[in-house]
Amino acid sequence: MSTVSQRVTDKLLQKLLIKRFLLAASTYVLVLLLTWVVTLSDYFRAPIATVVATTLLVVASQAVLALVFFKGWNQRLRDPSLTELQILLALVWQTWLMANLDGARGTFLVVYPLLLLFGLFHLSRRVFVRCAVLVFFSFAGLNLYEGYQMKLAEPGLAAVQVCVLFVVLVWLCLYASYVQASRQRMRQRRYALQAHQDTLRGMMRQLEDLVATDELTGLYNRRHFLSLAGRELLAMTEGSVHGLALIDLDHFKRINDMHGHAAGDQVLQVFAQVAAACLRDGDVLARYGGEEFVLLLPDSNTERLQVCCERLRLAFAAAEPQGLALHELSLSVGMTLLLEGDDLDDALHRADQALYRAKRNGRNQCAAAWEMADA
Repeated sequence: MSTVSQRVTDKLLQKLLIKRFLLAASTYVLVLLLTWVVTLSDYFRAPIATVVATTLLVVASQAVLALVFFKGWNQRLRDPSLTELQILLALVWQTWLMANLDGARGTFLVVYPLLLLFGLFHLSRRVFVRCAVLVFFSFAGLNLYEGYQMKLAEPGLAAVQVCVLFVVLVWLCLYASYVQASRQRMRQRRYALQAHQDTLRGMMRQLEDLVATDELTGLYNRRHFLSLAGRELLAMTEGSVHGLALIDLDHFKRINDMHGHAAGDQVLQVFAQVAAACLRDGDVLARYGGEEFVLLLPDSNTERLQVCCERLRLAFAAAEPQGLALHELSLSVGMTLLLEGDDLDDALHRADQALYRAKRNGRNQCAAAWEMADA
């Protein structure tokens, strides 16, 4: 993954973690409101001053977490979501709340499962079970301590509440295990589907390459070149210039007549090999038909186009096809420039006229359309 893509992914993930934290903070607000309801309803044993102090501490703890998330400090930690930490912090406040409740303790028992639901999709199976064990022993330990102190008003009811919480927690652990196993299977299927799609895309690209290339030379064919050049023209901006050249192998019919079509095919392949060594990575060469080729040089000018075509002409003249007694291989080139808003057919016609002039003037040379315009 590129650096830019990684930054975008990290930014989106951080936004999701902040939204998740805000959801947890809003839950604290609701529980605090309920705490004040039971306080004003005389179901809370702690004094008002203690409730006020506790409210301020809860708000302060959430303010610290908000600072961590909004500053991005959580991204430096092993678990940027801080899921387990938030659950343990909520468990402390919930157990303190339960310790100060009388008859309403059973009503607030439902908050314990909510703590674990917060980590259902973010905690591993082992960590989820560990948090569930802490929740159970927090509540059970609270009841055992009060029972030891002879402060339990209804020991039977407390035992029922502990058993109910145990059953709910066991169910949550089993359900979390099922959910995580299902997510793992879905993830594996997604990866398998992605790999299958990548394979299909690779096969499609290979098929497109086969359809787009000339079987003999391995170069692009005429149809694909025209499509590609058309797209390049549409993408051109003001001031950009491309070079275009038509290349014709001189006396190719004579080679076929004297040495056979197999020799002619070998000469075409030699030209393709020579051109591959002379051109840049972004240059596009295609077999236009028979012994004629077309060359597109993106981001070019008259000097670069002339230098490239002349280098190609000299390299082909120096080539020696293996096993063939051929002398004086040569080619002729007609060159023109492509400007923004240019018509491809018109540009090819200009290059063809320049090529005709090169062949008329004795072949084995490069002629430019702009030279005819100056004349």
